[in-house]
This record gives sequence, structure tokens and C-alpha cells, in this order.
Amino acid sequence: MTMMLYPASPEAATRFLKFVNASPTPFHAVHNASIRLEKAGFQKIREKDEWEKSIQPGGKYYFTRNQSALIAFTLPQKWKQGAGLSIVATHVDSPNLKIRPISKRTKSAYLQVGVETYGGGIWHSWLDRDLSVAGRVVISENGGNFISKLIKVDRPILRIPTLAIHLDRNVNDNLKFNQETEFVPILGLLESQLNSTPAKSDSVSDKEDKSAINIASSIQENHHPALLSLLAGELSIAPDEIHDFELSLYDTQPATLGGINNEFIFSPRMDNLVSSFCAVEAMAESTSAQYFPSLEGNVNCIALFNHEEIGSVSISGAESSLIPSLLNRLSPTPASLAQSITRSFLISADMGHALHPNYTSKHEENHKPVMNGGIVIKTNAKQRYATDAISTFIVKQLVERKGGRVQEFEVRNDIPCGSTVGPMLSKIGIRTVDVGNAMLSMHSIRETAGSNDVQSAIDLFAAFFEGFSALDATLTVD
Repeated sequence: MTMMLYPASPEAATRFLKFVNASPTPFHAVHNASIRLEKAGFQKIREKDEWEKSIQPGGKYYFTRNQSALIAFTLPQKWKQGAGLSIVATHVDSPNLKIRPISKRTKSAYLQVGVETYGGGIWHSWLDRDLSVAGRVVISENGGNFISKLIKVDRPILRIPTLAIHLDRNVNDNLKFNQETEFVPILGLLESQLNSTPAKSDSVSDKEDKSAINIASSIQENHHPALLSLLAGELSIAPDEIHDFELSLYDTQPATLGGINNEFIFSPRMDNLVSSFCAVEAMAESTSAQYFPSLEGNVNCIALFNHEEIGSVSISGAESSLIPSLLNRLSPTPASLAQSITRSFLISADMGHALHPNYTSKHEENHKPVMNGGIVIKTNAKQRYATDAISTFIVKQLVERKGGRVQEFEVRNDIPCGSTVGPMLSKIGIRTVDVGNAMLSMHSIRETAGSNDVQSAIDLFAAFFEGFSALDATLTVD
């Protein structure tokens, strides 16, 4: 269906649309990546199991952590301990609004939902959007068991309305607003107001709520019954079978191709689901390519992390034990681990800043990446990016093998530089480079990227999996 809508468009970009539309949260992105890998023949393993004793040379494996991070790897036919890892690392989280643990709010006859901002979003872009909720819900099953299930409500149920210009004549001069008091989504109208009875204006609960029996494991009093009923209906369960949830707001408008020649992608969450999608696709496609399984060389690996937008400090973030644990389990002795680290290489893939035609002065004069201009290599002397001359050389060699192009990005001296998972993972001792695709409106609810750049990233990662070990063997540094 997608190809019928965009017959002259890059095929990889149209496949990305399907992925991003089905992935409103990190939980969904990891779930959809898992489905793609299983279709490519990857076998699921679990961290709690002793999988080291069951994996085989030439095998394809993946595991997830907390439903929000994913590691997948393939072993060469002559794999042995001490082999390096060729890793593409990305993140699956994006700035959004998360429903608070106690979200029930009422004001002036409106049902409202308390939310917390996550990451550095362009928050005014969330105003006047058709919003819904998605995430995971902990529910009870027969026999006293519990399970965490994904949920995605497909219709708009929430909105954060702007104030009419007639009531704020200076609205266009000042886009700032209070994120606590002026950024509360509306869920609906109080039922009492609809029935023409006086509405309560208490912000959280009334006397009847406060007199309810407080059961520690119950969340029924923390959220509007209408919201819980909606979630329960989506899962075909009773509301009291919901024991907890992690829900985020998302824009129900689907991602799409745009521009006069479909040269753009207009979409939410492209930072950083573009890189994550491309990593998964390159990994899945590489296992059916002529060179797989390789006889020897590195273990090919992708790592999709959570919580990059807030510092990566979580059990599913890049600063967690995910990569160190994988290295240790594949090479458990001190000598083999040290060898593995020195033979490894990591591509930190995160979106980059394209030149904005209305703000050209925001870029350094000679570092102005453009969309559909190829892979952007990101460098920073202060090591906010982990790129150096050696890792840049390797990327350029790999891009050249697929006939691609590279662009350079370095921030102006008078503008602070962002960062990625690259520097924190390079602390392990793995050689690292930071790359990305150029985009506009980063961290907006609606971002813009180049439709041809999706394939460019897939090509780089595929060339990396295919040829890094042989290229590295020709390079002498120490």
C-alpha cells in the first residue's frame, strides 16, 4: 500500500514510514525490530539464561532488556573468544510527554491528564495536535500471574489547546509558556457538566475519592475512570485488571513523504528511529547476503538503547551493562576480553543538523550538511562526539565501497554541542565514530529529513558488517 502511494520514492524510505508509524514508543520500536529480526532468522535468547553454552558459530541471536533496549548479533563461522564486535549503536527514545503516576486532574468542567516532559522537546510544537497514548500496561492474568502488554490507542483522545489570539495579543511575540500550568492536555468534559450539574473544580480528587479504600497495588484512584476504561477496552480486560502503566502521548498524524519530488520525510521521532530502523534493516539484510556467515572476523552487532535523550542512565541506556556484559559473555577471560575490545569498532548513529535556509548563520562556515547529501560525520574537539581521524578514515572507506557520499559537521565555537551514545561507549575502550543523517526541526513533534538518506545509512551499516574486519587488517596505528 505504501509503495502505491509513493511509486517514485526511495523504497527504504517508504519502509521506514511503516516502522515509525507503528512505533510511537521505545517499547513498540523494540517490539517491531524484534519481529523484523525473527523474520530474518534471528533466535531470541534471554539474559537470565546461560546462553553462552548454546550459541553456535554462524548463528544469529538477539535479546531485549526491559522491553525498551535490544541487542542483536551474528557470529562468524570460525568464531572464537577474543573476536571483536562491529557495533552500530542507536537509541529508540525521543522527547515526548509522559502520563504522571497520578494523572487525574479536573478544572473548569474539563477532564485533564497530568503529564511530565521527557527530554528536550520543542514543546510549543505539541500545541493543537491530535494526540493519543501508547506504551505498556501491567495487567493480571488467570492464576495470579502478571504480564506487561503493549498498547497503542489509534484515535486522538487528547489535545493541548492554545489560547486564542484575541485573549493574548502578544502570543506571536512570546512562544514561552509554563510547562506545569499551561501545558496540561484535555481528555474531555466532566460527565457532571454534560448532565447540567455543577462541576467540581478541585484539581485532583474530591471527598468521595479521598474516602476510598487505599490499596497499595491499585492505581484506580490515580487516573480518570474514563481513561482506565479506554485502556481496558483496548486490551479486552476489566479496568481493575490494570495494575500499572508507562504511557506516552504521541501525534496521531501518520508520517509521510513530502516535498515536490517526495525528497523529504515529514515524521515524528526521526531522531532517532531513522538510525534504529537502518541498523535493523542492515543487520537483517546482511544475514541473507552472499558474504554471510563470514568465515572469520568480527561479531556483527546492533544495539538499540533507551533514554539517550535524558542522559542514558538507566538499565536500558547506553551507560548500562548491556555492551560490557555482551563483551564479557562472548570473551570471558581477561585476555580474550582485552583482545575483543581492541578489535572492536562502534558506529554511534544519531541524527544530525541540516543547514536551515532561514538560519544559515547557525552553522560553521565550512560545515553545512544538507539533506539527501549523504552520511554526516560528526566531530567535536571537546569529545562531545567520539570521532577522531582514524574512525573518520574508516567510515569514509566504508561509504566509498557503496558509492556513497560523506559530509562533515562541527559546531560553531559560540554554540554548545550536543552529544550521543558514542562518547559514553568509547569509555569501554572501543574505537568509535559518530555519524548521522541530516535533518531539520530536530526534537519537534514533526521533523523533516531526506528520503534518500535512509538508504545511505543502510548502505554504510551493510558495508561495515561486510568489510570492516578486512579493512582494519590493512590499518596500522599502534
